[in-house]
Amino acid sequence: MTTIIESIKTFFSPKEPLPAGFFTYQTPTEADEQYKLHLRIEPDGTGILIINASTVLHLNRTAVEYAYYFMRDHTENQVVELVSKRYRVDPQQAQQDFQGFLDQITTLIFTPDLDPVTYLDLERQEPYTKDISAPYRLDCALTYQVDDQGFTEETLRNRVDRELSTQEWESILSKAFNQGIPHVVFTGGEPTLREDLPELILKAEEIGLVTGVLTNGLKLGSDDYLNLLLRNGLDHLMFVLDPDDSKQWEILEKVLAEDCFTTVHLTLRKGDNFQPHIQRLAEMSANALSLSTTDEELADELGRLRDLAAMQQIELVWDMPVPYSHNNPVRLELEEDPNHPVPQGAGKAWLYVEPDGDVLPSQGLYDQILGNFLDDPWQKIWSK
Repeated sequence: MTTIIESIKTFFSPKEPLPAGFFTYQTPTEADEQYKLHLRIEPDGTGILIINASTVLHLNRTAVEYAYYFMRDHTENQVVELVSKRYRVDPQQAQQDFQGFLDQITTLIFTPDLDPVTYLDLERQEPYTKDISAPYRLDCALTYQVDDQGFTEETLRNRVDRELSTQEWESILSKAFNQGIPHVVFTGGEPTLREDLPELILKAEEIGLVTGVLTNGLKLGSDDYLNLLLRNGLDHLMFVLDPDDSKQWEILEKVLAEDCFTTVHLTLRKGDNFQPHIQRLAEMSANALSLSTTDEELADELGRLRDLAAMQQIELVWDMPVPYSHNNPVRLELEEDPNHPVPQGAGKAWLYVEPDGDVLPSQGLYDQILGNFLDDPWQKIWSK
């Protein structure tokens, strides 16, 4: 039987592609299963489909059309009629192809921790190898404060002379969405020190953006505050954990009980033994794990911890914004393999916005200012 990918390749023809644009879909509030889809169609008709901000599929032109029709609530009969006429294929074959596509997308939506390349035979390019019209994610550093008394680093405090207002950040969120960026992560410093974080999450939710927060989690110990973030539309968390802090463990256990995808980040230092911590995270049903180190001599230990996480069936996240994220298991492993170059997502798959609106390719690349997201035109910032 012809597979969906074979069908796509077979009936691909030089038809005019669908108009370029950015489209979103969210299930109705009364639906039992909730999910979000973002489809960005490039000028050449190819595109990307972002599923719940966790799976990015690079689609050829025909697959883009299937996704587009699905998100616009076309019936199966309508899709079959459109595709069979457009590509001059047998309606029965078009029906089989569309149903196969739906089955695979539905599997991606409702199956956690699933790699579509490995298990679903969907075409996807290697990460960050294709020119795109806008990044997949915007990392927004709302503040460089880490507590009421201090900042992350003296150099960071000296970088910015002010923090953007709530209205200015809302303007940036709208501008990002209008440029086709589907996903924002609020970071810092400690973003929960900004009193307007719940308001910004709500604004992103109203626009249609997928939202994440990178935090030490201490403020999430308040049930009222945690519930406010979730109610306003927070999609996922990255919890930066100090494993020696018992209070953080207590808060993390509370967070993991909520319906919010949570990645736990650990920074490995000399003398650390993280194996029992990873075991504990598995017992607590942590959704994902992020590992990094400031010491390249600990690369072998990172590899062992990666393997342990895999044995415990904890997903490993490596390309989210985290402190000192350069040395992580994936990057260190790929650097040793000349056949698999390290994916370069900074400045391409994601951008980083400082508290005053300046745009960097990524966290830590402080000498490469691309412009100001609030003041400069998008063409200046995204000059590819």
